[in-house]
Amino acid sequence: MAPDKASTKDRLLDAAAELFYRDGVSIGVEALCRSAGVSKRSMYQLFGSKDEVLAASLERRVPEYEARLVPPPEDAATPRERILGLFERLEQGSGEPDYRGCPFLAALVELKDPEHPASAVARTVKERLQAAFLTEAEQGGARDPELLARQLMLIFDGASARAGAGLETLQGLTKPTVTALLDASGMR
Repeated sequence: MAPDKASTKDRLLDAAAELFYRDGVSIGVEALCRSAGVSKRSMYQLFGSKDEVLAASLERRVPEYEARLVPPPEDAATPRERILGLFERLEQGSGEPDYRGCPFLAALVELKDPEHPASAVARTVKERLQAAFLTEAEQGGARDPELLARQLMLIFDGASARAGAGLETLQGLTKPTVTALLDASGMR
């Protein structure tokens, strides 16, 4: 019985990740269950609510998302190169046809409720990314590492949102913008 529940749970989380990312968090339970091929009863046996499914689907995306964006600290590149590399990867990812922006930022914006379980997951991811920027800024000798980390988050989230909404293509835009910011901050 446990393997069947795991399979049901996986199908539900896979469908949730796809639907919430593509269509937004307002997707209904009926559509979610239909897409996953599971009954509402099965969903509620695994999760107490749609909100819990959303939070779990976001949590499940975290390792892959962070591994794609933030290289391991032992990477031989300089802090400046690691930051620029992150924005290069953002540019590359934003060129994919199904790119809809940062799923964590989208959840925060759509939910508008800091107490929502999915908001907590998304906020934690955003805080960890800012902390990674702060570490790189400190190691790279920025004059004001905290300010630089906040500015990098602003560029990252703004670029993600604009590209995800189809308002902007990021190719050739974010790297020169970040380079100018890093130069102005004194970062090596």
